[in-house]
Amino acid sequence: MSLKQRLGAGKPLLGTFFKTPSPMLCEVIAQTDIDFVCLDAEHSPFDRIILDQCLFALRAGNMPAVVRVPALSGEHVLNALDCGATGVVVPHVITAEDAGFAARSAQFGQGRGFAGSTRAAGYMSKNMATHLSDSAAETVVIAQIEDKEAMDNLDAIFATPGIDCFFIGRSDLTVSLGYDNPGHADLVATVEAICDKGKAADVRVGMFTANIDEIPSWREKGVSLFILSSDHSFMLQGAQAFTKKVRTLF
Repeated sequence: MSLKQRLGAGKPLLGTFFKTPSPMLCEVIAQTDIDFVCLDAEHSPFDRIILDQCLFALRAGNMPAVVRVPALSGEHVLNALDCGATGVVVPHVITAEDAGFAARSAQFGQGRGFAGSTRAAGYMSKNMATHLSDSAAETVVIAQIEDKEAMDNLDAIFATPGIDCFFIGRSDLTVSLGYDNPGHADLVATVEAICDKGKAADVRVGMFTANIDEIPSWREKGVSLFILSSDHSFMLQGAQAFTKKVRTLF
């Protein structure tokens, strides 16, 4: 099953953020059994060339890859998908209009410009009909809910067609609501309310949590997609664990 099909079926999915603009590290992570990688072009310095190279490495390793684009912009969505991303994560979706724009920007005939010379099109090896069909069947659009202003618009946002998953940006939501701790009881209650609304609307909901012990409770709330940890965390944790172990042998 494709990432889009698994997401639509509500299968539990595990992804991770990639913050380092390195095709080599992408090649390494593609050897793992993680479900997908999210290249974080919003908070890390992925220019167009590096993004292209990282997506090349992930595709070569048969690793699905979504790009968290820098902003809600048709240009950013187009570039990520043309370079071969499986989909996009669009930050700061506040209104149904934002969600609709994100969905249209990712679909040919609705807002995405067509070119047959891209990696996504097989560098002209696909005919137009095949490329259009493949894109419609495989492209994943994830909208981030991470702003106080979005809370009053959730029903309309969740009713927007063309969005495969609504991802709760818990850190940004914490700040937007005036808290300084993602574990604050009121913040957790807000996230639970978002999940409840998502479940009632029969949409897919995803999230990040720093505490993986929370996962079973969020699964009960209907969360099916988790983007957890990052390449930075893997390096820090691995180096610290290795150093601690070796120092016991000195």
